[in-house]
Amino acid sequence: MIHPTALISSEAELHETVKVGPYVVVDGEVEIGEGTVIGPHVHLAGRTKIGKNNVIHTAAVIGGAPQDMKYCGEPTGIRIGNNNNIREHVTLHRSNTPEEDTVIGAGNFFMAHSHVGHNAQVGNENIFANGALLGGHTKVADKVFLSGNCAVHQYVRIGELAMMQGNAAISQDLPPYTMVYGVNKLCGLNIIGLRRAGFTAEQRQELHYHYKRIFIEGNNVGKTVREALDQSPGDKARRLLQFIAESERGVCSHASRKH
Repeated sequence: MIHPTALISSEAELHETVKVGPYVVVDGEVEIGEGTVIGPHVHLAGRTKIGKNNVIHTAAVIGGAPQDMKYCGEPTGIRIGNNNNIREHVTLHRSNTPEEDTVIGAGNFFMAHSHVGHNAQVGNENIFANGALLGGHTKVADKVFLSGNCAVHQYVRIGELAMMQGNAAISQDLPPYTMVYGVNKLCGLNIIGLRRAGFTAEQRQELHYHYKRIFIEGNNVGKTVREALDQSPGDKARRLLQFIAESERGVCSHASRKH
């Protein structure tokens, strides 16, 4: 199922069920799992491992060299799980050192022109809308939604079920279950996302209580989080609190909070 115009490296390993479209270039130690479909003009390079049943659309570049001035051609890699949908002109870059791969999980949807930088760690079932950009060394949990043209600074973490509104940009960590707009401005919980994910009314109410205490009332964030963790919060609330407690860059703040 390989188009005659495709160029496949002798080092590459493709499962017999893989479909490769016209003018595809597979360059280097690329491994592609069963059922994956590679569209026309796709470029796969580097030490790239791609799992099962992925669909990669026209002109995507996966495993391209990292955009890092310190990179000197080392044999670096990227690992991608199963059932990802990678649309036109998406760029997913390999890592900048051999010791650590760029890692992308399963069931993600990368819309056209979105980008994942070197050494990023992306979980499962995330949606990256058109033009969403992840800088190097970022960490994205599961079921995150990045709207169109969002930008995430290097080393930033994004917690599960968080959402960035269109054109938002963050240089600080985005806590789980929250929404952000503008630059580092929280605007509440991702209520619709929480409901769709099956969070109970009691869980949503507990998250709202902690969000209000931490972000709206103007309390000292670190002290408030430590006190809340000592009060045996529920599982979902504990994830929110621990994420904030472990932040090294600081977290985004509520839009109405005075600095």
